[in-house]
Amino acid sequence: MLVLGVESSCDETGLALFDTERGLLTHAVHSQVAMHAEYGGVVPELASRDHIRRVIPLTRRVLDEAGLALSDLDAIAYTQGPGLAGALLVGGGFANALALALGIPAIGVHHLEGHLLSPLLATPRPEFPFVALLVSGGHTQLMRVDGVGRYQLLGETVDDAAGEAFDKTAQLLGLDYPGGPALAKLAEGGEPYRFKLPRPMLNSGDLDFSFSGLKTAVLTLVRKEGEAARVDVAAGFQAAAVDVLAGKSLKALRETGLHTLVVAGGVGANRALRARLDAEAKQRGLAVFYPPLELCTDNGAMIAYAGALRLAHDAPADGRFTVRPRWALGELTAPR
Repeated sequence: MLVLGVESSCDETGLALFDTERGLLTHAVHSQVAMHAEYGGVVPELASRDHIRRVIPLTRRVLDEAGLALSDLDAIAYTQGPGLAGALLVGGGFANALALALGIPAIGVHHLEGHLLSPLLATPRPEFPFVALLVSGGHTQLMRVDGVGRYQLLGETVDDAAGEAFDKTAQLLGLDYPGGPALAKLAEGGEPYRFKLPRPMLNSGDLDFSFSGLKTAVLTLVRKEGEAARVDVAAGFQAAAVDVLAGKSLKALRETGLHTLVVAGGVGANRALRARLDAEAKQRGLAVFYPPLELCTDNGAMIAYAGALRLAHDAPADGRFTVRPRWALGELTAPR
């Protein structure tokens, strides 16, 4: 089965082709970062308009790169939610209209399920069951994953997501949008333990996260120390965030009795986090899996893959569709 994946939940337009026999054939992503940088964050109306401009050219691009035509498609998967309502409508409308015209099924995919399953596109790939650390700009969650649609929430952030905290801290340090990658780069030259920063909820006894207190501590430190300390503050923030994410992930593995950790989402590309988790895994006899770096951020490949798994069991849409800007991952069920 050849599946076209369409991702348009926020500020990336992603298209991909996944074949259930040959794997991922090709994918393309257009990022709106340059457009939104002027405003210091995502402007929903501009995001929606840009998705309209990009979705058809990107579809043609992935088909041309794979040497295929629209008539070769067997199904279309699209991001149904969560995300920005207008952006979701662009991808959902395009996917369902194209599927109807071609006489093939379309299926809505949960954006976070796409991220959660994206490490299965890597080689080697994890086996169920595993603990998943889903860590991005909008979400920070620990999940027990026993199979497709079989997800148990173990813990989540009570305030800012980790990626959001990275971006906000970068803004405090005067870094350009998007701040997370810029902060990580700045932190490479800093002394992470020069300043004492909190590790919120690290020893709370549960698997929940909090990052707003860490962000506030950075604000106080920046006002006190000034520009000269910026590199060390960045390094200190990153070290604190990594300590919390790694500590909670290891606790989740202990409590579930599992030995495999999967890391997904944009923050999963952070080198310091990967290095820490890899070191802990080696020391403790655990296994850690990540999606390929180019699939850490939003992309059509994860949607095509998750859609292919769902289409093997679930009924596709009948031409009518809705988008779900708010959609808890726990509401998903296992394929029938």
